[in-house]
Amino acid sequence: MIIRGAHVEIGEYMKLGRELFTGWCLPLILVLNLTGCVQHPPKGLSEKALISLADTIFFNGEVYTVDANRSWADAVAIRGDKIIFVGSDKDALNYADENTRVIDLQGKMMLPGFQDAHVHPIEAGMAYLGCSLHAGLSVEDYVKLVAQCAEDSPEAPFIDGGGWTMDLFKNGLPDKRLLDAVVSDKPVILKSASGHQIWVNSKMLELAGIDSSTIDPPRGRIDRYQGSKEPSGSLQENSAMNLIFNKRPRYSEAQMTAALKFGQQYLNQYGVTTVQDALLKLDGNEAYVGGPTYLAMDRAGDLTLRVIGALVWNTDLGLEQLDRIIDAREKFRTRRFSAPSVKIWLDGVLEVHTAALLEPYLDRNDDHRGSLLINPAMLDEIIARLDDLKFQIHFHAIGDRAIRQSLDSLANARATNGIRDSRHHLSHIQLFDPDDIPRLRELDAVANFQPYWAWPDKFITELTIPKLGKERSRWLYPIKSILDSGAVIAFGSDWFVTSGNPLLGIETALTRRNPLSDGDQEALDTSNAELDEIVRQFVDHERIGLADAIAAYTINGAYVNFMEEVSGSIEIGKLADIIVLDRNLFDIRPHEISEVQVLLTLLDGKPVYGDWQLGPIKKTAL
Repeated sequence: MIIRGAHVEIGEYMKLGRELFTGWCLPLILVLNLTGCVQHPPKGLSEKALISLADTIFFNGEVYTVDANRSWADAVAIRGDKIIFVGSDKDALNYADENTRVIDLQGKMMLPGFQDAHVHPIEAGMAYLGCSLHAGLSVEDYVKLVAQCAEDSPEAPFIDGGGWTMDLFKNGLPDKRLLDAVVSDKPVILKSASGHQIWVNSKMLELAGIDSSTIDPPRGRIDRYQGSKEPSGSLQENSAMNLIFNKRPRYSEAQMTAALKFGQQYLNQYGVTTVQDALLKLDGNEAYVGGPTYLAMDRAGDLTLRVIGALVWNTDLGLEQLDRIIDAREKFRTRRFSAPSVKIWLDGVLEVHTAALLEPYLDRNDDHRGSLLINPAMLDEIIARLDDLKFQIHFHAIGDRAIRQSLDSLANARATNGIRDSRHHLSHIQLFDPDDIPRLRELDAVANFQPYWAWPDKFITELTIPKLGKERSRWLYPIKSILDSGAVIAFGSDWFVTSGNPLLGIETALTRRNPLSDGDQEALDTSNAELDEIVRQFVDHERIGLADAIAAYTINGAYVNFMEEVSGSIEIGKLADIIVLDRNLFDIRPHEISEVQVLLTLLDGKPVYGDWQLGPIKKTAL
């Protein structure tokens, strides 16, 4: 085994064992137990015969194990779906015979597979396989793409897709008249990249029965033209969006399967081997009821991800949904798929004033602070019941009030039920009140960040900072502050909201700059001195190091999913979920990390992306 700065050879321990003991027992490597012994074999039985021979050996590499010591090694041996050796090139040869596949890494980097703690594989697949607006760079692009979708699918009863971003529209709100100009004869439904809004045309509003007399549903909003009650073509949050989704045909199983195959292939190409699907719905109106699709795919042997499902708590219902949540946990249980988590959607997003804040939004004069999607008393009861039933809680919390309420309800559950190894986690956590930062560690809650969001793009500089002001903006995505508090941080992508490539998130966590920019990484994107000062506060004080960023996307993700004993690091006895990169991340400058390519992704020791030749493969660029 090689540890940076020192060399510890496994063979030396074997030699020492022979000197200390008489008799014999199975070698350390064979029994896969670090407390095992290494002694002479019985007379007539060769030491080689006792070693578990490998199906595959990688050697001459730079293997960053992400074990507790953050050790490095040269070589890794795999038998079946397990890692049976991690150490030096010399000792790795003990595991080879004429049937072993031996691969020269030629100095390439090996890591444990990435684990995305918050992602939407099926929903992303539906968005990209439908009318995808993800390639659009302007409102004009979006309109052209919708027109092309209508032209390409003249028989389709709906134009259904998504991927538009709020920053391209004034105040983040699109207009139905833009869609009416290119598609007026059939409904159009386009989900935003954030997933909190939809954009529809007049035909869809008509089909849904939404007009000037329609009142906003609880916990949702129908956007309207200024000074009028006429719906303008966008709807905010689930309860409002469901007015539309209830009128949309259900997706077929064939469509759902195609979406999942697309989603897992996309994630595998970026080295992702395990995910927490953060939106496993049990309601038919949204049509992303993905549990049966995961079950069928795994039973057919076609699932190329390990999937932990977070069952969505319907905010329009109460405790009566507990039985179906419990039933789903029992039903969704195969080798690579389970659903032990519950997703609590607690607020919206800052850009359109739906995130729940402790203090008012500054760009309004009505003392508006957003609102919680579940009232505190009810939330306390829900969380206490779910915790008592041994569910993991996966919060969506963006505003500082939503974060505080999440922590308050976790504290109440702990006081009610006692302390247990729950690993509840808060995702997104964009805006903190600094007083709440230490509470994550105190409550053993995990901070589940999407690090790719933590740089000053237009969402931040134009749609967020003006709503918060200087003091609060300092506490946007405080990754380092939370890490320094001793809390566990895990990373996710929230794809399809943004790219599912973990290397983009890792680079952003280090630089707090646009990882796709070709410009000066130290330059800011603003030309306003006051804004620059504000931006530098949440940028420069919250960078973290590479080792911590890698851990957040590997072993800490495994911790969130209760899988750290079997995955998340490259260690003897763990599952062979391993990736190979074309360069060592520690040997390049931080702003080059996003350029690194994943060459091979192994799940259970078998390729799910790339091949044994380790050659470059064209990726799906999204």
